[in-house]
Amino acid sequence: MMLFSGGTVVTMDPAIGDLERGDVLVREDRIVAVGPDLRSHPEAAGATVIDTTGRIVSPGFVDTHRHAWQAQMRRSIPDVTDLGAYVMSTLAGIAPVYTAHDMYVGTRLAALTALDAGITTMLDFSHNSRTAAHSDAAIQALVDTGIRGVHASMGPHFGEWDRQWPGDLARLCGAYQGTNGGLVTLRLAALATDEIAGPALAYGPELAAVARDLDLGVSVDAVFGVPSSAAILRWAATGLLGPDLTLIHATGLTSQAWQAMGDAGVTVSLAPTSEAQIGLETAVPAIDEALAVGIRPGLSIDVEVALASDMFTQMRTLHAIQRMRAVNAAYGTDTTPDRITTRDVLDFATTQGARTNGLGDVTGSLTPGKQADLLVVAADDVNTMPLNDAVGTLVLGADARNIETVVVAGHVRKRNGQLVGVDLDDLRRQVTESRDAIRKSVANA
Repeated sequence: MMLFSGGTVVTMDPAIGDLERGDVLVREDRIVAVGPDLRSHPEAAGATVIDTTGRIVSPGFVDTHRHAWQAQMRRSIPDVTDLGAYVMSTLAGIAPVYTAHDMYVGTRLAALTALDAGITTMLDFSHNSRTAAHSDAAIQALVDTGIRGVHASMGPHFGEWDRQWPGDLARLCGAYQGTNGGLVTLRLAALATDEIAGPALAYGPELAAVARDLDLGVSVDAVFGVPSSAAILRWAATGLLGPDLTLIHATGLTSQAWQAMGDAGVTVSLAPTSEAQIGLETAVPAIDEALAVGIRPGLSIDVEVALASDMFTQMRTLHAIQRMRAVNAAYGTDTTPDRITTRDVLDFATTQGARTNGLGDVTGSLTPGKQADLLVVAADDVNTMPLNDAVGTLVLGADARNIETVVVAGHVRKRNGQLVGVDLDDLRRQVTESRDAIRKSVANA
């Protein structure tokens, strides 16, 4: 039992609201109660009390799309010019030389980095599954870090591979679905169209049938422009759109495609820095388009080879871009700009992210009965003091250094500002050796 006591509690549960001074009671992997003073709660007897005075207690962040295997090559192409340059340098360049061990090292590094920055749930869009061993290694990395990990499995775009996907998904589900105390779940991953890597990886009736037979949600990447818009309308006409489908990026789509998505209740994952920095289609995160049809999106990191690793950056980027567009559109008129708020983007980064990953009943808010995935964030550090608005501080003021405690399913993964049980020297050695081996293999190819 743990009682987080005395802090400002941001629950992201509209039925509970925020508490200027409150407590969160955790028993094993669950949140038992949230309230202003729970020391006398019947189940609080014997609980370890964690004093959170001067701190913010909030839900953990949820990453809805990250290609975790690439992490040891992070920021190797920081000024990438466009999607084509990323595809050729990473998916056609380094991906084919990855061993199963490289998959493990990259995915573990990404997951630990996520935990350090307060991301308690991460969907790993693992699109370098060259062999069954590559998939096993990626999932084992999620298990070993203790993150709430969603392994979305897809075959690679280029190079030689065993062609075991999607057939191997049945084995993966039998071996890993719900393992590690329920922390590991699986989804099917696919591309929107056949433009990049051919028809085998493109979502359609065959892959939808695989997902349906295995009772898996589906995450679809590279949802861009006119071709993806046409695909979405085909899916709508054949009953392939629904709440178990996540469309990633969704930039440059037609209004007809958006209406079909809204009508079907699909979920959307936006990658604010990816759309803007890599220049995906319009280069503008499709937040206004999503909200216009009733879709509240989740947020994602995408590719660390070119982008930041944390959710704070995603929230701030989306907040700034949308508000800039809203004010710019109204400039010179008497129209009132329709701006999103800091609470909106925190909602996207927590509650809506969980829903997007198919885990809305499990995590994403500090709601009694949900899993105890939470953060304790210092609000009296030099960059966060004094605390005037907790949500504003989380979105605009805080960063990874202010996160003192990270809890996943009741297990403390970061304590006193340090990851628990992680040998950083050994991690550095493994990451560096893996990176150097990949570079050498590419050079010798």
